[in-house]
Amino acid sequence: MKDSNATRAPRLPRRDVHGVLLLDKPLGLSSNDALVRAKRLLRANKAGHTGTLDPLATGLLPLCFGEATKFSQDLLDADKTYEATVRLGQRTSTGDAEGEVIAQRPVTCDSAAIAAMLVRFTGEIEQVPPMYSALKKDGRPLYEYARAGQTVERAARRVTIHAIALLASELPQAPCFTIRVTCSKGTYIRTLAEDIGEALGCGAHLTALRRTGVGDLTLAGAVTLEQLGEHDDAGRPGLLAPVDALLQRCVPVTLDGDAARRFLQGQRIAGRDLAPGAVGTDGLGEDTLARVYGGEPARLLGVARFREGALRPERLVRLEG
Repeated sequence: MKDSNATRAPRLPRRDVHGVLLLDKPLGLSSNDALVRAKRLLRANKAGHTGTLDPLATGLLPLCFGEATKFSQDLLDADKTYEATVRLGQRTSTGDAEGEVIAQRPVTCDSAAIAAMLVRFTGEIEQVPPMYSALKKDGRPLYEYARAGQTVERAARRVTIHAIALLASELPQAPCFTIRVTCSKGTYIRTLAEDIGEALGCGAHLTALRRTGVGDLTLAGAVTLEQLGEHDDAGRPGLLAPVDALLQRCVPVTLDGDAARRFLQGQRIAGRDLAPGAVGTDGLGEDTLARVYGGEPARLLGVARFREGALRPERLVRLEG
């Protein structure tokens, strides 16, 4: 009997890769499936995503590899920016186009009314999380209750809409408009669309969603899974942004050889021990978060908090070289 594995190419071993893949996630793919595919293509030992993006949504999904995973929580907590298309006059069971229409009402508002209404949703607002979400109640995600036809009580949560702008309106020809939203973590754009529709008196649901920003990261330079696959194996790690792409809001500080060695051992570095004129030291104030570099050539060593006159390591980075 012929061995079916005889002609199969040997599987290449996994490897250490470090950095951030700015992935432009396609429609219909879950965040976890996107991570699995990217990890396989990169042959990465360690990977993690920075918060889920619904299968209905497209756009920026930063994927962290290797030492970058130490900072994935920072992106989970970061503000997000979305472009969302909203359909007025219909409510659906899920709050988006994947659900069944459960109510219809006439649309009597115009574009000016929409623009004026958006102002009311700027700043701190309260949202009731949707039933079709991964939030848990008694150890079960809410979507499991929803799929069983059950509705459970959910407490309203306070979120912040930093900015909301009307990008386009198809009224009066069609009951649709597109907005750009920059918001705090935990904001549900589906719920925002529904609440705007209710405030306009006609109901609404989300028909399209694209994430364009996470913290300081944007779609500029993002790649698709297809583009990642088109590169050869040796070239794929070159598509990753460096680990410190996640740390651009931190003050950069460069240490000399001895201080860098002690920093990597987890020791705090007193201000008096910093090399005179060391890069970044002028920007250090109490409780400042710094990204710390050292070595020859200089490379990222980790992040530290400057407190009580010393750099105190918080997270160390072990990169080759």
